[in-house]
Amino acid sequence: MQPLTRKYEPRTCKEIIGQDSSLRELQNFIINFKKQKKKAALIYGPSGTGKTCSVYALANELGLEVYEVNASDFRNAEQINQKVGSAIKQHSLFSKGKIILVDEIDGLSGTRDRGGISAIAQLIEETTFPIILTATNPWDDKFSRLRSRSTLVKFDHLAPECVFKILKHICAKEKLNVNDDNLKLLARRAGGDIRSAINDLQTLASKEITKEGVDELAERNRQDTIINALLKIFKTTDPKIAINALENVDEDLNEVMLWIDENLPKEYDKPIDLARAYDKLSKADVFNRRIKRWQHWRFLVYVSALLTGGIALSKDEKYKKLVEYKRSGRILKMWWAKQKSMKKTAIAKKIADKTHTSKKEILKTMPYIQIIFRKNKEMAKDIIAEFDLDKEEVEWLRK
Repeated sequence: MQPLTRKYEPRTCKEIIGQDSSLRELQNFIINFKKQKKKAALIYGPSGTGKTCSVYALANELGLEVYEVNASDFRNAEQINQKVGSAIKQHSLFSKGKIILVDEIDGLSGTRDRGGISAIAQLIEETTFPIILTATNPWDDKFSRLRSRSTLVKFDHLAPECVFKILKHICAKEKLNVNDDNLKLLARRAGGDIRSAINDLQTLASKEITKEGVDELAERNRQDTIINALLKIFKTTDPKIAINALENVDEDLNEVMLWIDENLPKEYDKPIDLARAYDKLSKADVFNRRIKRWQHWRFLVYVSALLTGGIALSKDEKYKKLVEYKRSGRILKMWWAKQKSMKKTAIAKKIADKTHTSKKEILKTMPYIQIIFRKNKEMAKDIIAEFDLDKEEVEWLRK
């Protein structure tokens, strides 16, 4: 049976719902490519929001060929030049125009890529065809060279109403008799991910779609929460149970460590148990920092083992008391703030590079730059032009 996601893949822009302004930006970039200052567009946003299928829909409408590569398929400059480099130098089939689509650049990771990001940045400078990159989060420092050479286009989470509209259309085409309330429930549960919603619809389509069926599917698909993972670690002395505690947890590793750090003293009463557990946590942090610094991803298995089995076996016996596990306060807020400041740092780097100043000094003056953007429109225009700020960065400065 053909997947519904493939069967109802948008063929034209009219079939893409909820991303009108983003589509217009992308269409303008492609149509006016030869006049564009930047030769690449970086489209970003959560999974299942239509980034990749929008490229294909636009290409279909404009009569262009799409040459697609997935960034996770290559790891170094040689492979990138071989795949992408040859594509930008060859004419498209049947003398049609061409779009080079580099999907999921989040798969590129620092030193492991051995010049991969630099190679893409160089190819953007040389290309005679539009290059479109897709990413979930483009604000990581490693993507600074790609951001500076690309027009940024944001794809937002789809509203439940948009997801419902698409599901309703598919149900009509497939002659599925579904109650609107149950379909709306399925749309809300998708969290803005239309691909996930359509897959869930296909899973349920073999029988009558009921509220109970939607709830049951959501329960089967639900990933373990961090609370359940903590219970497996803190409430057992069996390493077989503890070692798999984080396997299905959809949380950043740094945040998991902060959760454990916050709740350890609430769970472990005995000083010797607490000392041994914090020793394992500190060793996990050491390995985690080595991963960040040297990109030695083989250390990840040690981090996981120390955070799960290591901490579980640090106690002589499991504690029977009930503990209400909570997020870390001050430390976790600092980490969240760092994540949110990635855009601010990206702006500071652009200004620092042009003014031959340190990024640290520019960050100190950022509040004054924001005042200029709010109170002096003419000067703001000069700053935008001089430092080549994109729309997202300008919006941040005007907040």
